[in-house]
Amino acid sequence: KVPADDRMDEIVLGGAVVGAVRYIPEERRWEPLPRPAAANYLQPTKRYVVVDDGAIPSILESGASVLAPGLASIDPAVREGDEVFILAKTGECIGVGRARVDAATAKTMERGVIVRTRKNVQSISVPGEAAWEDAVRANEPVLAEYEDKSVRFVREVAERNRESPTVSYSGGKDSLATLLVVLKALGPVPLLFADTGFEFPETCENVDVVAEHYDLPVLRVCDNETFWEVFEENGPPAVDNRWCCRVCKLDPIGRLINEQWGECLSFIGQRKYESVRRMQSRRVWKNPRIPQQLSAAPIQQWTAMHVWLYIFREKAPYNTLYERGLDRIGCFICPASDLATFALIEDSHPELLAMWRENLARWQEKQGLAPDWIERGLWRKQGGADEEGDSYN
Repeated sequence: KVPADDRMDEIVLGGAVVGAVRYIPEERRWEPLPRPAAANYLQPTKRYVVVDDGAIPSILESGASVLAPGLASIDPAVREGDEVFILAKTGECIGVGRARVDAATAKTMERGVIVRTRKNVQSISVPGEAAWEDAVRANEPVLAEYEDKSVRFVREVAERNRESPTVSYSGGKDSLATLLVVLKALGPVPLLFADTGFEFPETCENVDVVAEHYDLPVLRVCDNETFWEVFEENGPPAVDNRWCCRVCKLDPIGRLINEQWGECLSFIGQRKYESVRRMQSRRVWKNPRIPQQLSAAPIQQWTAMHVWLYIFREKAPYNTLYERGLDRIGCFICPASDLATFALIEDSHPELLAMWRENLARWQEKQGLAPDWIERGLWRKQGGADEEGDSYN
């Protein structure tokens, strides 16, 4: 996942970025963005231009655009705005870019830009076949080191703090990796699961599967009624007003801790690479909203790749939603989600999104908001500084 107006994912093969796919909300579609290395794996048969030999040096050396005098041929299907491969007459891919005109116009031009070449950093790609098992084996020394450091961290925190240890489990990959580390460090511990009432069915199923697989007790809390009471007064939660985290997670978890232990130690799947705020967060902390809970992040230094390789190594039962394109598992109404995620949810769980949109429409009508307030996802932000609720990933 790389920065974009909404969402863009890079595709890596053989150690090189061979392309990306970008979501365009206005058109409700994904756009492929190829890179030259993609030609190592396929021979373009569509969306390409062929240039004369004399144009090649300037394209390779300075990323010059494809000009009309240097055009040898063009795929007849190319339309203005298409992402195209730039080929030499030999078929070698020397660049990629965006067509400034369609093919019919290009063939009649004597001067002007045909393709605006995209600046690309040359990368070495090593074609070949590999599986995740190969990646796990190749990274075993790294995984062992990260696991050892995290296990020692868990033991040290538990020794210094005598509160009852737990794992805050959300059904996501990070909390699963955290659980695996804690099991190796301390043995069986209870799972804390905050069911917001907006969980995917697959998430609730994963909580049950994981609990059964590792023979662990699950302590669940749910306060969906309070959510709707606050909704009627304040409207939907937003990235700069995440009252949902307080109402559906923090407050119910706080009450549960009071009832069960009075105080507890919770290991949480927070990672510094998730956001700037989490990067700046301490590894052991207390949330003022739940002072009776001491939180600790064993995998704070891990990247998403570390997490996935570790899960694959341990053959742990992960949430199947990841196989449907969702990269972050949480509430299906989360205002921090991009529009691409909501498009994926609409395809996979239309009934869930329809329910949420019905309630958004009620608030939209009540407040006299713009017609495109829902469609453009404007409900996701109220206008203040972004808040970041505590994670139970």
